Formats: sequence, C-alpha cells, structure tokens
Amino acid sequence: MTNDRADMSSHPTRREIVASGAILPVAMGLPSGAAAQSSTGAAMPEAVSVSLSVNGTRHALTLDPRTTLLDLLREHLDLTGTKKGCDQGQCGACTVLIDGRRVNSCLTFAVMYDGAQITTIEGLATRGALHPLQQAFIDHDAFQCGYCTPGQICSAAGLIAEGRAKTAEDIRELMSGNICRCGAYTNIVAAIQQVMGRS
Repeated sequence: MTNDRADMSSHPTRREIVASGAILPVAMGLPSGAAAQSSTGAAMPEAVSVSLSVNGTRHALTLDPRTTLLDLLREHLDLTGTKKGCDQGQCGACTVLIDGRRVNSCLTFAVMYDGAQITTIEGLATRGALHPLQQAFIDHDAFQCGYCTPGQICSAAGLIAEGRAKTAEDIRELMSGNICRCGAYTNIVAAIQQVMGRS
C-alpha cells in the first residue's frame, strides 16, 4: 500500500510554484516585470502629456495613453460624480459633455481630447445654484438610487443643446442610451420637458 501523502509531498504545491515564479526574475538579475514583458514581447507604452479643461479648470497631466476619460476623471482628478457602470458604453452612467456634446467617457481615451472643454455633473451648477436640470430632477423625483442620475442629467443637457427633441417620444428615443435600472423614466422625461419649456 502506497502512502499518498508521501507521494504528494514530492510535488510542489501551487503556492510554491507561484512563489518561485515571482522569485525567478530576481534570481536571474532581471528587473521585476521583465519576465512578463519578454513573454508577451510588448513594451509598456510611453506616457503622454495632455492638457484639457474640466469644469472650467485647466489640467496638464502625463498619462498612460490607454487611460480612458472616465478613469482620468475619477482616478486622477477625483471627480467621482461621473459613474462607472457597465464600462462598455451600454448604460450611459459615465456620460459627460465634451465641447457641449454628450459622450460616454468609458469608451474614449483621455488623450483624444487634448485641448477640449469637458463638463461633468460637478460642473453644471454655477455659483452654488443648481443647474435647471438638477433642480427639475429633484422636483419630479426623477431618480431613486441615483447612480445613473449624473449621466442622465449630462445627457439631458446635451439633448437640449442639440435642439432635436420636440416631444416626449423624441426625448425617450434620444435618451435611450441612458439606462435607469430603477425605472424612473416617466419622471426623467417630465424633468427634461420642464427645462425644455423654459428654454
């Protein structure tokens, strides 16, 4: 009868294999990460400089060129009002205004907007006064959990600026890229109509 425990002890454990993989580049005198780089054959991209205006403030940054605009806002500028929802451009929670045009910030690289004017939910209010859309969303209870609300409001601001929506059906169609999982759509349309009636 063989001793299974003794046979198992002669083989390295998963933990030992992982640890030896981390130690090997060091033992060979390679910089950490060199082994991973040589295995893929791809070098890390060089950082690039980008200058953009966010909510009226100019920012000059040096970024990995793969940084999305969403991650720039949240991770580099601490503007966390813009939400990361699906990270695939399907929910609209990350919508911001770029030169007045609504854009899903999770789908675009920050370096593409060097010199652009970017407005997030934090930049809509002026001198402590809520933007009319922010107030209308409050007036009509156009949110429940509130997670999608910043993207909804930014998208609505872009929609109104576009001037294409004339009816409630137009609003529903043109806001269809912004999902509200709580189902506050009727109130969202009413809030937008309220602001459209003033403009």
